[in-house]
Amino acid sequence: MTTTSPSAGPSAEPIGVLRPVLVAVAAWALPGCGHLILRKPRRAAVIFGVVFFSFLFGCWLRGHLYVVVPEQPLSRLATLSSMGAGAPYFLARYALEYSGDILSSTFEYGKAFLLTAGLLNFLAVLDAWDIASGSKD
Repeated sequence: MTTTSPSAGPSAEPIGVLRPVLVAVAAWALPGCGHLILRKPRRAAVIFGVVFFSFLFGCWLRGHLYVVVPEQPLSRLATLSSMGAGAPYFLARYALEYSGDILSSTFEYGKAFLLTAGLLNFLAVLDAWDIASGSKD
């Protein structure tokens, strides 16, 4: 005769899948937020600082925030990379209407910092996912 534990039911599996998804969305939306939810405040502060200040530095250098240009297929990849920064991207793009200054001598450097901020946040999202799913401590 087998017995089942009270927690082993149909609702146990969706919660196990739902938590990493919610943590990953939070980690993407606001850099470091996923790690904060997972009670890793130091890691959350480092991630927020690195991503946010890299993004700010890229804006200060007048870097370009990408948007999709239909004639340029690689612009989709660059736009996705820029959007990886989460809330800072959408705040700068839509609330502040920031686009960069192509005539600035630091334009390319700023663009590199903006892309790097998004890609670093994607790595942080994957790290938060691993911690939330139990693959990593």
